[in-house]
Amino acid sequence: MLSLSQLQTVISEKINNLNIEKEPQNLYAPVSYTLASGGKRIRPVLCLAACNLFSENIEPAVPAALAVEVFHNFTLLHDDIMDDSPIRRNKETVHKKWNNNIAILSGDTMMIKAYELLAELPQNLLKPVLKLFNETALGVCEGQQYDMDFENRQQVSESEYLKMIKLKTSVLIAASLKAGAICGGATEKDAGLLYDFGLNLGAAFQIQDDLLDVYADTSAFGKQRGKDILTGKKTFLLTKALEIADKETKNKLQYLINNSNIPETEKINAVTKIYEMLNIKKEAENKISEYHDIAIKSMNKVSVTPDKKQELLNFASQIMKRKK
Repeated sequence: MLSLSQLQTVISEKINNLNIEKEPQNLYAPVSYTLASGGKRIRPVLCLAACNLFSENIEPAVPAALAVEVFHNFTLLHDDIMDDSPIRRNKETVHKKWNNNIAILSGDTMMIKAYELLAELPQNLLKPVLKLFNETALGVCEGQQYDMDFENRQQVSESEYLKMIKLKTSVLIAASLKAGAICGGATEKDAGLLYDFGLNLGAAFQIQDDLLDVYADTSAFGKQRGKDILTGKKTFLLTKALEIADKETKNKLQYLINNSNIPETEKINAVTKIYEMLNIKKEAENKISEYHDIAIKSMNKVSVTPDKKQELLNFASQIMKRKK
């Protein structure tokens, strides 16, 4: 069994060896820039780790792992355009460094590259992994649309928000694990359990992301602090606050979120103060723990020896403690 850090080294080397440097430069340079920006490489590492649970040979899962990482970065590139985000991973976003049109086209190129990588899967694995990938890609798009639809609504329920993040974030983590399990020869039941593990871990991960947007140190987080507050994004924190606040506090919170004339720092601090008054940080931490516990129960049912599961269980615990 390889450790997650060893698998991270493997996937980083594989990504570095992708043949991206082509002409025209303005198409491919943003692709290289995006993939070289680092990031946590969580999804491809989980893909290889899931394969390694059932097989000593992780090579069959490498095309799927690379495809997942390229696809994920494509979604981030387009997401940054939609949100007009200036920073990603402590670097200027592609649409800011180049322009929107180049960013869109380079993102499209990454999507095609993901399918090109999937085509390198062994023949017996291509059909089930491709089916899973297609379902997941559509789910991510559906989640992104829900996210954009929510921007035009005053209030979104907690259940609506949770459905959105499972599509936008969780399904790709879940599919990464399931694809790896398929490549490792897992049974359908075990592959499904790993999918459930990833689905719930992904929800915990996204709520943690919402939490970090408000409470993280910007230099560690790699993103603009309070960006979600400034854009009025429906996060777990905002949906929960609007759900439990009294009428006066709710009206004040909606006024702050909707008023674009308030100075940025003042708005972030005022909204954060309401969150603290409502104990929203604790609400989010409780929800993260809830999803984490469900994920662990799924992992415990996977039919491999406990020692093989330990790396993934440790990773799940790290989600609870991450700072970026």
